[in-house]
Amino acid sequence: MNFSYLTRRALVTIPLLLGVSLILFFVLHLAPGGPTDVYADNPSVSPAALENLKRELGLDQPLPLQYVRWLAAFARGEWGFSIRSGQPVLETALERVVPTLFLGGTSFVLALLLAIPLGIFSALKRYSATDYVFTFVSFLGISMPIFWLALMLQALFAVNLRWLPSAGLETIGDGGFLDRLRHLILPASILAVANIASWGRFVRSSMLDVLGLDYIRTARAKGLSERLVTYRHGFRNALIPVVTIIALDFAGILSGAVITETIFAWPGMGRLFIEAMNGRDYPVLMALLMIGSVALVFTNLLTDLVYSLIDPRIRYE
Repeated sequence: MNFSYLTRRALVTIPLLLGVSLILFFVLHLAPGGPTDVYADNPSVSPAALENLKRELGLDQPLPLQYVRWLAAFARGEWGFSIRSGQPVLETALERVVPTLFLGGTSFVLALLLAIPLGIFSALKRYSATDYVFTFVSFLGISMPIFWLALMLQALFAVNLRWLPSAGLETIGDGGFLDRLRHLILPASILAVANIASWGRFVRSSMLDVLGLDYIRTARAKGLSERLVTYRHGFRNALIPVVTIIALDFAGILSGAVITETIFAWPGMGRLFIEAMNGRDYPVLMALLMIGSVALVFTNLLTDLVYSLIDPRIRYE
């Protein structure tokens, strides 16, 4: 992948992100309700006070003008202040990014370490009892509601057995590495379940497609070991379609695991998104949505780079 291609792709993302920000901004502001609705039913808050609050927040301006002002400030790194807490949005988002990366990165690595070997093994043992068991468990993992599984495991390991903490990032007054690791086990495992099931199925399907091709049969006819044929010639080519699925899921993990973080009270971006959405906190919502959009665009660019590393025949001009 040459530098000119990366430059062109980076330049293309600018109008793309502008379009995304425009759509997100207008959709959020055109939705029913608003930040001041929470005070509407409060008899101690007068209509004049509500109008003053709208004026301070800039909500009395036309939407196009609000968008232009927000975009100019956002480009300068001035993301505004949270309507709910009054804290700077940039500072609030950065505080939540680290726990989300900690949780998402751990679950991502766990899913990779389990999904890839399970998918390969299932493909090599096609139509065997092991393959049928893996297929059944995979479909179960894909179809099972994450919130239900999270609550069941939380009740089992945290409430009944008391082996693991039920929620939070760390124990108050502790905060050591082992303590954080114990808090991480349940949410990271839950977050990895669906990815292990789906990625494993994709690896199995892709491996079966590749193992039936002519060059694999030729490699075996030349006397190459089955291990070399499987991993060097088969798995490397089977990775190309799998990388796309993994990259898209990775972007979702980076943008915040909403359900998992909410159930386990994990102080990450997903939980912050729910809090901001319930409070109609427009500045925080826009910041989180834009972070997710940038993560998706970046992972797509990274995916193209990985393609060229996996298969040298792929060239970008």
